[in-house]
Amino acid sequence: MSQKEQMLHDIGIVDFVLVDLMLYLDTHPFDRTAMEYFNHYNRIKNDMVKEFSERFFPITKDHAESEEEWRWGMAPLPWEGEC
Repeated sequence: MSQKEQMLHDIGIVDFVLVDLMLYLDTHPFDRTAMEYFNHYNRIKNDMVKEFSERFFPITKDHAESEEEWRWGMAPLPWEGEC
């Protein structure tokens, strides 16, 4: 697995954890421990997405900023086989 694929895989894992925590918090909105876990993993995911976006291409429009070039269009398209 390439470094790019590994980073995307790891981002997917953390994103799954966040979705699971969001579902839990929907039914337990006052669970402070769960909220702390959510905040912790959300910070981790944001850092991972930022690092990936800087190294390869932006995953979301929020990470497309660049002073030198418009990077949003640099991601491979689904029919190119890399998505």
